[in-house]
Amino acid sequence: MTAQGDEASVLTRVDGGLGRIELNKPKAINALSADMVSIIADTLTAWKDDDAVRAVLVTGAGDRGLCAGGDIKAIHRGIVEGTSEAVDFWADEYRMNLEIAQYPKPYIAIMDGITMGGGVGLSVHGSHRIVTETTKLGMPETGIGLFPDVGGTHLLARVPQQDVGMHLALTGQPIGAGDAIRSGLADTFVPRERIADLAIALSQSDEDVDAVIARFAADPPPSELEADEAWIASSYDAATAAEVVAALRTHADERARAAGDLIATKSPLSVAVTFEMIRTAGDMTLEEVLERDFRAGSGISAQPDLREGIRAQVIDKDRDPQWSPASLDEVDPALVTSILSTEQTRKVFS
Repeated sequence: MTAQGDEASVLTRVDGGLGRIELNKPKAINALSADMVSIIADTLTAWKDDDAVRAVLVTGAGDRGLCAGGDIKAIHRGIVEGTSEAVDFWADEYRMNLEIAQYPKPYIAIMDGITMGGGVGLSVHGSHRIVTETTKLGMPETGIGLFPDVGGTHLLARVPQQDVGMHLALTGQPIGAGDAIRSGLADTFVPRERIADLAIALSQSDEDVDAVIARFAADPPPSELEADEAWIASSYDAATAAEVVAALRTHADERARAAGDLIATKSPLSVAVTFEMIRTAGDMTLEEVLERDFRAGSGISAQPDLREGIRAQVIDKDRDPQWSPASLDEVDPALVTSILSTEQTRKVFS
């Protein structure tokens, strides 16, 4: 394959034995649109059985990040206009996420800069996840009335440090390279200044991909969350999301109280849904989680918060969403259950 023009949203080519996929919307921090998902998925399918492609490398154009997430303006438009645009996008995106996780060749993602939401689905499910000193990795969906989709709850439920995944899911706070590796969401630290040389080496070398990456790897920066793991473990071990926030806001540690205050600014319904999804995702396969993401996305988009959250954060940018219900204490557990079990006449995976 060759690049599809300077204005193409995704550029693809084969360089030596390396298949290159470059997201090419730098002004939007390479936010994923429906056409981008289609190009990426079609390209991965074409390269899967192509002997000329030994490995795949995914990068983002510009210096701000790999991918800021999905095109939530398009999701908002679909909800407002009552079309299937949002659910169609999710179905295609989730199929792509599973293909990445199951890809038979090395799939190398350079998680340089902002890598959030859909960008996490595009990278962290891959076999080789590389971070740099600029990496900001996160799932901020509770701030727009959604939940960590693209299999995010599958990933965060498996973070080895007790309840750190729940903390990241509810607060939406991004983490850097050190914590991404410590949390099992990335594999290798490579300084940003060496990324271009790494790409050249991957395209020219007959060495194993692991050996090539190892030549460019360096010690990651220290974890910033490690010092917080004690209060995270004690505060998030609760039966409900409301109890978590109460424990955080009354904790002796100032950082715990700040986390509680932060969660309280998020969509209460999203926080409650996310809490239940993280609690149960550990016993589910990625395919099962993605199928549930599709059902829950359909269910939660029928509630007012997703439309309101995107309006406040992205459309009007007043940063003052009016959530409904307004607090975690007002969230009906039956509503959470109904969202997680939303019936769908279609499935992502047959």
